Amino acid sequence: MTTGTGAPAGHEPLLAAHGLSVLFPVGSQAVARLRNEERMLRAVDGVDLEIGRGEALAVVGESGSGKSTLALALCGLRPVDTGEIMLNGKTLPARRSRADQRRIQMVFQDPYSSLNPRLTVGGVLRELLRVHHVVPRKQVDEESRRLLTLVGLGGEALGSYPRQFSGGQRQRIGIARALAVEPDFVVCDEPVSSLDVSIQAQIVNLLEELRERLRLTYLFIAHDLAVVHHLSDRVAVMYLGRIVEIAPKRSLYANPMHPYTKALLSAVPVPDRAVEAGRQRMLLPGEVPSPLRPPTGCRLHPRCPMAREECRTVVPALRPQADGHWVACHLYGERGVAADGATGAKPPSVVPTGAERSEA
Repeated sequence: MTTGTGAPAGHEPLLAAHGLSVLFPVGSQAVARLRNEERMLRAVDGVDLEIGRGEALAVVGESGSGKSTLALALCGLRPVDTGEIMLNGKTLPARRSRADQRRIQMVFQDPYSSLNPRLTVGGVLRELLRVHHVVPRKQVDEESRRLLTLVGLGGEALGSYPRQFSGGQRQRIGIARALAVEPDFVVCDEPVSSLDVSIQAQIVNLLEELRERLRLTYLFIAHDLAVVHHLSDRVAVMYLGRIVEIAPKRSLYANPMHPYTKALLSAVPVPDRAVEAGRQRMLLPGEVPSPLRPPTGCRLHPRCPMAREECRTVVPALRPQADGHWVACHLYGERGVAADGATGAKPPSVVPTGAERSEA
C-alpha cells in the first residue's frame, strides 16, 4: 500500500515535490507591463509527488499535459515558480550545488539531439567523470569503458562520434552518460518514443535491469501506457498541468477511476481481436482546452460525459481511495465512497515495489 500520494509504505521518500508550479509568460513583456497584465501559461499547476527510494513512478498523459516540463523542473533544468522540490528531506535551492546536480540525472527523449556531435563518446563520458571527480583521473578511461559495457556497448565505441551510431545505440550512450556521475534518481523523458518499435523493448529491458542492479529510482515520462506497464510500480496521470489520478500500476490498469484515465486506457490497442472487438471504448469529445485559458473547476469537465454542475465551478481535490489509489474527481468521495453515497469498487491488491516486486 502507499501512504498518501507518496512513496509506498516502508520506502522512505527519496524525492518529493510540494505545490509545484511552472509558468511560461506569453507575448511581449513590454506590452504586458504597459497593460499591467501578463499572460501566463501554467504548464505545471500545483503538483504534489513523493517517490520512494527504489521505486519507478510513471507519469502519463497527452502531449501538452505538462509531463516534460515537470521532468525538467525536477532535474533543475527549468525554474520553478511556486512550490518546492526535496531530495532526501532537503529542500533543493533554485541554484543547485554540483553535488545535488549529480544525484539527479536525465535521459532525454531524442538521442539524436541530446549528444554533442563535436565530441566522441569517450569525450562525453570523460568530461563528466573529470568535472564531477567520480574517479581518479588515471581511472577515467577504464570507467568510461565500464559504463559502455554496462549499457551493452563495447569499449571500442569510445573513439566514435554519435553520428556513427543508430538511434537505439545513441540512447544507450545517453543512459551511460546519465549513470556516469552515479545518480540516485533518474528521470527518463519518453526515452523510447523516438525509437523503432523493435528497439523500444530492448531499451525498456535495459532500464529495468539497471534499476535492479544499481538500485536506481526512476521517474518515467511517457504517453504510451503499454510501455509504462512494463517498467512502473505506480502511475500518475496528468491532464492540463495537474495530476488527476495516481495509483499502483495493477490497481490503475484494473480499476481506473477518473474519466480521463478510462479514456486513455480504452485507447490502448489489444492484440486479441476478439477482446478488441468486444471492448467498449470511451471517447472524449472535443479538443484539449488551451492551457492559457484552462476551464474553471475540473479541467476535464467540457469533455467529460459524466460532468455535473459542481465540476464546472469547484476544483476537485486529490482524494484517497482503496489500496493506495488517489483520484481528483467529484464522482468519488473518501476511501472509495462514490459522491452519490454508493460504495465504489475497490481495486485489487497492488504489486509491491523493490525486492518484493521481483517475486510477484
